[in-house]
Amino acid sequence: MQNLPSCPQCTMEHTYPDGDNYVCPDCAYEWPMAAPGSDEDSDSAIIKDSNNNPLSDGDAVILIKDLKVKGSSITLKKGTKVKSIRLVSGDHEVDCKIDGTSFMLKACFLKKA
Repeated sequence: MQNLPSCPQCTMEHTYPDGDNYVCPDCAYEWPMAAPGSDEDSDSAIIKDSNNNPLSDGDAVILIKDLKVKGSSITLKKGTKVKSIRLVSGDHEVDCKIDGTSFMLKACFLKKA
C-alpha cells in the first residue's frame, strides 16, 4: 500500500492522489503534492540581476540604464545606487526607495553593487 500523507486540515488518513493534488474525502480539502519550496519552485524563486548574480533582501544595486517612470516625467538615471532593496513576487521583482519615493523595478535593469 502507498504511504500517503494524512490530511493537514482534518488529520484523517483516507487521502488519495488526484492529478497534482492530494484529496481528503472526509473534509474535501485539496493540497498540492509538491511541497512549497521544493526543487521545482526554488529555481524560479531565485531573483538574479543583469549579470546573473543572485539578489537578496537588503542588497545594494546600481541601475544599468536610464529608466523612464511610467505616468510621470521622472527618469531614473543610469548609475544610480539603490540601497536596501526588498524582493517581492510579480513581474517587477525589486521594491526600493530612491530619493524618498517608492519604486518597483525589474531585476534585469540592475546590477549588484
